[in-house]
Amino acid sequence: METARALADEQGIEKLNIRSIANRAGVSGGTVYNYFSGKDEILLALTKQYWKQALYKMDAAVTADSFYEALLQMYHYLRHEIRQSAGALMSSLGGVQRAGKESMASAQQQLKEMLIRRMEQDTGIRNGIWDDSFTKERFAEFIRMNFMELLKAEDAQMEFFVVVIRRILY
Repeated sequence: METARALADEQGIEKLNIRSIANRAGVSGGTVYNYFSGKDEILLALTKQYWKQALYKMDAAVTADSFYEALLQMYHYLRHEIRQSAGALMSSLGGVQRAGKESMASAQQQLKEMLIRRMEQDTGIRNGIWDDSFTKERFAEFIRMNFMELLKAEDAQMEFFVVVIRRILY
């Protein structure tokens, strides 16, 4: 995985192949095939690993006390990550798009849990806002869905979205 990641970063994803990974790692191509069925599976594993690490690092990097400020920090952090290499990894998953979407579901669940935890930590959120029909979990899912769409958009309206969230919660 480390070798594949280094090659992808150095030469680009399009030039990544089993032979180049095996050569760099000092093993036979057959050895690589013992672990992965092909390039697509390697790219999927790299994408999973990348998002797990990115979300972990993002969680540590976000320092805002208020939920809405944390949301902005999370957005800017992930937007930067996507521009760096996550976007290229995700768009390269042609042969395993379904598995890639399932992998992203895990990352998105992790993001949702972070959103819930951040809301719970913000003492500025109005008391009594949550009830049976308006739960933290449902609101976090609403935020996560919109957040992911805003990350995909070229001309994102994240600042406006944060104003809406702020007006709802505070």
